[in-house]
Amino acid sequence: MRRYFPILDWGRTYSRDTLISDLLAALIVTIMLIPQSLAYALLAGLPPEVGLYASIAPLVVYAVFGTSRALAVGPVAVVSLMTAASVGQLAQQGTPEYLGAAIAMAFLSGLMLLGMGLLRLGFIANFLSHPVISGFITASGLLIAAGQVPHLLGIKASGHNLVDTLMAIGGALGKVNPVTMAIALPALAFLFWSRSRLKPFLKSRGMAELPANIIARAAPVVAVAATTLATWGLGLGGQGVAIVGDVPRGLPMPTLPPFDLAMWSQIAVPALLISIVGYVETVSVASTLAAKRRQRIDPDQELVALGASNIGAAISGGFPVTGGFARSVVNFDAGAETPAAGAFTAVGMAAATMFLTPLLFFLPKATLAATIIVAVLSLVDFGALRRTWSYDRADFAAMAATILVTLGVGVEAGITAGVILSLMLHLYRTSRPHVAIVGQVPGTEHFRNVERHDVVTAPDVLSIRVDESLYFPNARFLEDTIYGAVSANPALRHVVLMFPAVNAVDASALETLESIVSRLKDAGIRLHLSEVKGPVMDRLQRSHFLDDLTGQVFLTHCDAMRTLAPDLTASTLAADRRETQRKPGAPKGLDAAAGL
Repeated sequence: MRRYFPILDWGRTYSRDTLISDLLAALIVTIMLIPQSLAYALLAGLPPEVGLYASIAPLVVYAVFGTSRALAVGPVAVVSLMTAASVGQLAQQGTPEYLGAAIAMAFLSGLMLLGMGLLRLGFIANFLSHPVISGFITASGLLIAAGQVPHLLGIKASGHNLVDTLMAIGGALGKVNPVTMAIALPALAFLFWSRSRLKPFLKSRGMAELPANIIARAAPVVAVAATTLATWGLGLGGQGVAIVGDVPRGLPMPTLPPFDLAMWSQIAVPALLISIVGYVETVSVASTLAAKRRQRIDPDQELVALGASNIGAAISGGFPVTGGFARSVVNFDAGAETPAAGAFTAVGMAAATMFLTPLLFFLPKATLAATIIVAVLSLVDFGALRRTWSYDRADFAAMAATILVTLGVGVEAGITAGVILSLMLHLYRTSRPHVAIVGQVPGTEHFRNVERHDVVTAPDVLSIRVDESLYFPNARFLEDTIYGAVSANPALRHVVLMFPAVNAVDASALETLESIVSRLKDAGIRLHLSEVKGPVMDRLQRSHFLDDLTGQVFLTHCDAMRTLAPDLTASTLAADRRETQRKPGAPKGLDAAAGL
């Protein structure tokens, strides 16, 4: 039971000190989450109270099912943008159909995540490489920020991608509302300043770490309160400043999503994309925070927890949620010890929904837009492009393509392109595995790449080390490599494949190996294997390959060379040990054992 209900594990040791730590963390996160929830509902094209609803039930559900002690779930910028992009194709914002589709999106996403968790498909996160995710988040941050600029200017402009949005903004510049800008720009400047400078400023004035942290995190609340008072006191609502208006008071009533099969079929793919992106972000944040405290999370159980949280969001009238980076870090830094901190945050959000919503009537939408812009621009990381370019050009190409597709076409196309590029990049790399012709290091039983080290080789023995599992995309590459090496050396009588890095051989690769055995046999050459791992050998023994193998299977490659070239191997072993000299162009700063 503790496997599926982690609360039964940490709940047994819950103490008074833990309760105090969790309550304090919940207070800080609640202060931060109130304006964020309103802002992300606006980003998703939903009424502001829906953001509050989505920040109550999911937190309680995650406290029961989640394995991370510090993760805080709720609405986040990227998922809100994806929700708006998907649901906006089905219904007009502000209509009951739009809200129903968003609730259905959360419900379907929750079912998908829950199903994947029960099937233990946590490995699905590996289908998105980090450069692709980083590129998608960067592009999404730019899209979100651009989409909020019209709210800052008091104009109406929108688009499905960055180009459309910028053109729409440019066409509406003549209708800018100066009063809205007078509210929005100071709020934006204050939020940017408080994000990085307020806490150091307070500490330089002698304030302790904890109160300085609380005040800095409460900066968005200060901006909300100040602009709301200004709008109410100066009557700015009558001067064209868009305000939130009436926000229903009270807790959300349990509801069910509309069971429209036609609509569900249309949102199935977007819901799957939201599920994958949300899960990747959740696991990344949860793993990072758990490592700092030497704790661990269960990726498969996180699927269950996130799925149940989304179902909880749907039943309470919310939209898709996931683990948020900013609020989780705040929760961690504030000292949250257990997921109970999230449940206490839910109580705070419920209290805000019951008692504070009347105070939000005059809240300018421009303030919420400023809150979103400040939050999402922290996600934009152009430096990652430079770092990725210098390290791996293929990863850079995938990252850049994801950014360009997301900005130029749209969110769904961007993340779809990211998934496809991640898979294609994996297939490309594994289709051309690293293989090395190896020789013996004098005075040792070690064998290293002939292109990196001064080694000894036997003229009639070709030793090839395979540094990748063998499966259908790369089987032909290995075959061509062997035939090319064989044709270049008429003196060859033996080919030895070293398998220390081969973890699997699929059926296609097995057929290729059988073909290699046959063709080498016709040429008078025997094929041998060395250093085959146990699981690989188990599978080979279930086939006829070992019966047809013309050579032997050796436990170590040194055993193979003692058998196939005994005199040369013995004299090489007897040679004086000397420092291995690298050939020109070999990597610097590595010892002989590192450059394999």
